[in-house]
Amino acid sequence: MQDRPVAVIARCALLDIEGTVADIRFVYDVMFPFVRSQLESFLDQFQDSPNVQQAIATLVSDAGHPIEDVASHVHRLMDMDSKTTGLKALQGLIWESGFHSGSLRAEIFADVLPALQQWKQAGIDLKIYSSGSILAQKLFFGHTTQGDLTPLFTEHFDTTIGSKREASSYARIAQAVSLRPADIVFLTDVVPEVEAATAAGLQVITCVRPNNAPLPEDYNSPTVRSFEEIALRLPE
Repeated sequence: MQDRPVAVIARCALLDIEGTVADIRFVYDVMFPFVRSQLESFLDQFQDSPNVQQAIATLVSDAGHPIEDVASHVHRLMDMDSKTTGLKALQGLIWESGFHSGSLRAEIFADVLPALQQWKQAGIDLKIYSSGSILAQKLFFGHTTQGDLTPLFTEHFDTTIGSKREASSYARIAQAVSLRPADIVFLTDVVPEVEAATAAGLQVITCVRPNNAPLPEDYNSPTVRSFEEIALRLPE
């Protein structure tokens, strides 16, 4: 496994969140338990709101059958670590209430913000592609312990554009941002996502962070342990 500084020439940096810019344990130890603890009371209070009704309708569509007990269904999906769109939408709404109330504050790795600021200043377009809903992404970056980071990003993508493990999703993103796939560098910690993005023609850097799943011993794609190890610049 190579983990030396990586030189990259690209016009856009597309970033994953969990295990890339933030410790995956924050999501699993803080954000997901918050959803579980607030789910029933949130549904009781907001079940009739249009956004919640839409999320529930998407849950039903994802399931392919009527759902008798939404809360129980959501708990089951979370037990499975499901990435379905309806679940992510409802989680995003619950996180919204938590971030706005101050109950939640997102934590990112210390090396991330300086690197993002440097890349942004250098003219690199910064975008997010995460399995979490676009709402959840904006809430996460809008309420971090280092302030509101949303101005750094020009666009957000979630699973409504496709699965992160399918090459076609990355091709759609490249088309949506009017760039050649080779002009985009994708940062993630998940090997199937690396494989999918690579198949679509993107440049890919794998992030090796605390608490991430270990990479295969013979893994030979570019890896970094910190964004400080990435030398990213625009084409001349």
